[in-house]
Amino acid sequence: MVFVGIDVSKDYSSAQGLDREGKKLFYLDFPTNGEGFSRFLDRVKRQVEDLSEVMVAMESTGCYHINLFAFLCSEGIVCMVINPLLIANFARLSLRKTKTDKKDALTIAQFLLAHHRTLSQVSYSQSSQDLKDLARERESLAVMIAGLKNDVRRLLQMTFPELEHRCKLFTETMLRFLMKFPSARAIHSAKAKEIAKALIHVEGKRKRVWISAQEIIAMAKSSVAAESVAKEWILSDKIETLLYLEGKKKRITEVLVEACRSTRVEDLDIITSVDGISTITGSTFLAELGDIKTFSSSKHVIAFAGLDPSIRPIGSI
Repeated sequence: MVFVGIDVSKDYSSAQGLDREGKKLFYLDFPTNGEGFSRFLDRVKRQVEDLSEVMVAMESTGCYHINLFAFLCSEGIVCMVINPLLIANFARLSLRKTKTDKKDALTIAQFLLAHHRTLSQVSYSQSSQDLKDLARERESLAVMIAGLKNDVRRLLQMTFPELEHRCKLFTETMLRFLMKFPSARAIHSAKAKEIAKALIHVEGKRKRVWISAQEIIAMAKSSVAAESVAKEWILSDKIETLLYLEGKKKRITEVLVEACRSTRVEDLDIITSVDGISTITGSTFLAELGDIKTFSSSKHVIAFAGLDPSIRPIGSI
């Protein structure tokens, strides 16, 4: 067997090969591109006749390791992606604290040699990776949307603070209303008919809100809001961005659920049979989990999710 640790980076990667006894076989720097991947594969083939005798490990590096991982799996090489925290803890066992790409590659190879029997190989499939990409993009959009909603609340406290306590701010109709009338001053200056129309009309659809034009106008007249044209413009612009992101999130959610149904329909049916788990939650969970067959028990799933509680006996704190 040949054990190879690869320190992956955006432009260049470093590989260190070890034999079963831990003896260094080769070291290679190669560009993280097609030419570099081929150079690495040729170097490995000099060591073994059968690629099934090779095990490769690399740290999870966001996106940079994915192409190399897929390439090696397609060549029939057993390839593992290791949590960087495990490598960091393993490196602390060494008295030498120097950190270079070559040293990091050696550390990964030594970790693989020491623990290869207990590590789980994750099979690569493009459909699983696509699901994960969709789920994480949706999560990223959700984070941005939450931040924008906080900004809208903050700005509204200055332009029309009374409104939040009288209606639901984040319905589509109310957001579009505020995009047009972002302050008590703007409402007070407008005609009653314009206010009433903005409260019930959204792109040709009639969507009512539980507050009348008369109530909003009365609140605007007695509002303690500060007048600021700049804050009105910023609020209106943020609401426009918020509506755009909400639309994107809706579309990507539909794509995620459809992709999960087309590739993991049985797993999705099982997980959504649990009360309280929707198709969206189930699709997101399955996207992050990957192939359930990777895990030998429910305990491994719990540990993978980071939900495994740690035990601290009394007196150990």
